[in-house]
Amino acid sequence: MLAPPQGPKRTPVPRIAAFGGAYANPHALEAMLADARARGCERIFSLGDLGGFGAECDAIWPLLVEHGVECIAGNYDVAIGRGDPDCGCGYADERDNRFAQIMYDTTRASTSAGFAAWMHSLPRERREQIGGADVHMVHGSPLAVNDFLWESLSDDELRMRLSLGGAEVLLCTHTGIPWQRRVDGCLVVNVGAVGRPANDGRRATWYAVLDLDQGRASAELVPVAYDWRAQAASMRAAGLPEPFVETIETGWWTTCLEIVPPAERSRGRFHVYRQGLPSGFEDPRGAGFADPRPPEGDDRPVMSLFGTAAFPARLWIYTNFHCNLACDYCVVASSPRARRRTLSLERVRELVDEAVDEGFSEVYLTGGEPFVHPEIVAMLEYASDRIDTVVLTNAMLFGGRRGDELRRLAGRDRLVLQSSLDGAHPETHDRWRGAGSWSAAMRGIASARELGIPLRIAMTETPDNRDEVEELRSLLAAVGVSGSDFAVRPLVARGFADELETGLTVSAGVMAPELTVTADGVHWHPVGADLESSPDLLVAAGEVSLAEAKRAIVERFLELRQADGTLPPPFACAVGA
Repeated sequence: MLAPPQGPKRTPVPRIAAFGGAYANPHALEAMLADARARGCERIFSLGDLGGFGAECDAIWPLLVEHGVECIAGNYDVAIGRGDPDCGCGYADERDNRFAQIMYDTTRASTSAGFAAWMHSLPRERREQIGGADVHMVHGSPLAVNDFLWESLSDDELRMRLSLGGAEVLLCTHTGIPWQRRVDGCLVVNVGAVGRPANDGRRATWYAVLDLDQGRASAELVPVAYDWRAQAASMRAAGLPEPFVETIETGWWTTCLEIVPPAERSRGRFHVYRQGLPSGFEDPRGAGFADPRPPEGDDRPVMSLFGTAAFPARLWIYTNFHCNLACDYCVVASSPRARRRTLSLERVRELVDEAVDEGFSEVYLTGGEPFVHPEIVAMLEYASDRIDTVVLTNAMLFGGRRGDELRRLAGRDRLVLQSSLDGAHPETHDRWRGAGSWSAAMRGIASARELGIPLRIAMTETPDNRDEVEELRSLLAAVGVSGSDFAVRPLVARGFADELETGLTVSAGVMAPELTVTADGVHWHPVGADLESSPDLLVAAGEVSLAEAKRAIVERFLELRQADGTLPPPFACAVGA
């Protein structure tokens, strides 16, 4: 029987390599070992989990021996060595454990008795002076072999674990995602996994190279390019589930997601198990949501949040916040005196281009009153040339020069105008929106209809108009607005209406996100786009990319979901979507 290779307890070697999670992937391991030698690494350490995920566990053993790799045991090696019934990975979710069991059963079946005995003889940790530095090597953490040291852990959470050892360098793995950070003088390095991609969309895997000289330590996280096609073919030949193989081929994790914290999970392509999404979103028209995407592959157990009814592929852009009206229930406190927060034509064009690249299906331009923006027509032309576009307006400013410009929007198949009427009679509407606003809105709606611009109308429910819904529906049908192009939405206790007793109380915890961009930053939902009255719904301040905005919203979504195990329901701002 081969003996576990062991090195000396003290050595002046200045450069070492450390890897974790070989995961029965000899193709990646062989490439990594060659790379480490080419970089001048004089000692190479394995932090455990030699089997799992792949199908060729026994092929790992000769590579370790040939290259003199010094090994400690991970939870997989402990379990295989003892003949345990499961991997002891530390998962809490039953779906994570189901996929982990498939991996473990494959590893047990493909591991020889000799290799299992060899694993059983490995130490659980290693600690020695290397290059003058006190180096502690573990699989999970000093706390437990299956403890997860995620990058998103706070310094205090790391200190608790570091206090158990007190080394100058801590090397760990287990999470499969590489990172490094200094905490109170200790260099913490999670070396990632060499046998599986790091959920970053790259097929490459990872290990770490450390320079240790006279007590000074530095680390480089190194990607490993290898023959991933050979690994995928090996896994398919062994009959492993296709989602496992997909991870090798794409770099995205498709299983065991629930253990991953929101910060790390939001960076991946997939965020929840399919059965983890709630029911009740099947009729997006009734909820005011964009149509969900069709499922991406029937056999994949996980899915992205974005593009589902839980996070629709709809982008809201506040072109400005000043308005010709000061409606009593305006959720973003718009008025002629509001802080303008105007977006430039160039910025809106950038957002539209990003929206197309990021997979959004439609863009909503709103305010304030967008038609007080001098460049709104150019914005709408640019947007509707590229993506389905809706503009929300009170329809009162369609005369004179603006009326002439409005003609430029006639005949655009991808443009819809959405306006508001809050009653079938002027006095009902004007009580909340201002004298003369109902008649002006009706004239504007007629002007848009004459130009052939598609229309949608929303009525915000107030104590004064609840009995006028059917009357207004009939009135609108007479001017060509009917069916799903008319909707009634509740009054929300935000902005000017934050103290109204009849207002609906909303928050990120009870309202599914619709990504909203203003001059102040990115917001959870258009009803919370005013930073002064809804600071809790700001997701990211300043100008950020839509890719990062989507990630930040997914992260907050997952944090809220973890808090009570539920997903927030929709709240409608759009009509007929």
